[in-house]
Amino acid sequence: MRRTVWGMLAALFLATATGCTVTTEDPGYVPPPPPAPMDQLEQAALASPQDFSNGEDTLSFITEDRTVACSLTSARGEHINLPYETNGYSDSANNRLAIVPVAHCELATYPKPDADDVRDDCAGTGLGYLGGVALLTPDKAWYGECRSGVTQMEATYGPNGSRTGPLAQLPVLAEGQNLERNGLRCSAYNGGVACGNVSAGVGFFVSTERYELIPGPGEEASPAPSEGSKTP
Repeated sequence: MRRTVWGMLAALFLATATGCTVTTEDPGYVPPPPPAPMDQLEQAALASPQDFSNGEDTLSFITEDRTVACSLTSARGEHINLPYETNGYSDSANNRLAIVPVAHCELATYPKPDADDVRDDCAGTGLGYLGGVALLTPDKAWYGECRSGVTQMEATYGPNGSRTGPLAQLPVLAEGQNLERNGLRCSAYNGGVACGNVSAGVGFFVSTERYELIPGPGEEASPAPSEGSKTP
């Protein structure tokens, strides 16, 4: 018994002398849930845009796990300026169209669009509206598009992806970081990406498991820019 008491006293004196503290895990501790997408976009610190610029007025990134790639860019009508995909944005025939800031994301694997979120009849066929793409304008958010093939991200990082090409060269936006361009923000967080217009309260969250559309006040249903924006 005396040895035990002396041993306890020695350990106490040692801890006091070295300034050490002993911590134990609380088995009842429950970590707080991640913030809502719009809260994340409003609160998270902004990353330097120079690290994500391609030398033009576009910011592009990919998530650390290579499941989502996004661009904060511009659109002319249905034509979206994506530095890693062929498109008709710079075609002189489209100069008459207004330039609108957009956020565009693609996923390597993705959920199907809900029936209520289908916004295009795919040239009257009602077929080919697929998930894997999300788009945000200053006042609307969409998920899905009309197309006959895979997304660029699916071709690069999907189950049979090449793991090569322009998407493989994109800079990584670390978990929790925010980027902003022309009033739109995107943040890599909670296993996916949130993009939104904080002032208008409209945005989306996308991940491999789920997506969420956050409609702005007074949103009206209308077709989204789609795969038809790409030149053949």
